[in-house]
Amino acid sequence: MSADVPSQSLSPQRFPGSGGITLTADVGGNPRGVSVILLHGGGQTRHSWGRTAQDLGANGYHVVSVDLRGHGDSDRSADANYSMDAQVADLRAVIRSMPNPPVLIGASMGGLVSLITTGESPRGLVRALILVDITPKVDPRGRERIIAFMRNHREGFVSPAEAADAIADFLPHRPRPKDLSGLHRNLRHRANGRWYWHWDPRLFDTFEPDADAAELRYTAAAQSVRVPTLLVRGSKSELVKPEHVQHFRQSIPQAEYVDVAGATHMIAGDHNDGFNSAVLEFLTRRAPATNIDSQA
Repeated sequence: MSADVPSQSLSPQRFPGSGGITLTADVGGNPRGVSVILLHGGGQTRHSWGRTAQDLGANGYHVVSVDLRGHGDSDRSADANYSMDAQVADLRAVIRSMPNPPVLIGASMGGLVSLITTGESPRGLVRALILVDITPKVDPRGRERIIAFMRNHREGFVSPAEAADAIADFLPHRPRPKDLSGLHRNLRHRANGRWYWHWDPRLFDTFEPDADAAELRYTAAAQSVRVPTLLVRGSKSELVKPEHVQHFRQSIPQAEYVDVAGATHMIAGDHNDGFNSAVLEFLTRRAPATNIDSQA
């Protein structure tokens, strides 16, 4: 932690996205520091980063941790527009409100949005890019397993405990929590008495309808990335295999790469300390918190 930049707690703020959507984000840290935008994965919220946002703020960064459209406390799309173009337009709107070109840190779906935004935008819009267990090519079985989980349980749950059982089945490597209060952030209690996931179940109807075409777009975007880039992979990832890392490094030759030992696709939740260490080590070298004027 910098001695002359005290840590500030994060507080929720609303940001205009695109097409009338309003996004909710937790904002904090040093307002004069380099901006860092955190984008969670599909089915997660801005709270999924563990201590990452706090640690970045404590190290002098201006932190904005966003709920993607259709997730958490951000608006749902009335016409179920969760396409990549809509998500990128949301992110560009948030970037335009930043005091300086930001670092983008994106996990899974948020990483794909960050990758497309960086690769398909003019130079200078983004300062650096960190992808969290996502690459242009991924294991199709892992992808389908994640999507299937998010499409299930549209009828909701009788109780948070029943939702916790569903998560335990999906993430068997994690102990089932005894205290379910944190799970309430991921659920919405409706008038019929049932509990529902916080995300819009129509999400994957428009986000990535053609996986093959999407993969080509991700690869082309990666080949256009010119900013400092880091891939953080869980060593036990169900989604990103060694051959996908190889393709990624061929697409972005200047990119750096690190494995977090013992972590699965949910790196920040599995091993938050190891994840934060890798991110801060990279940022200290490639996008220091006080390096406002220079671009790599």
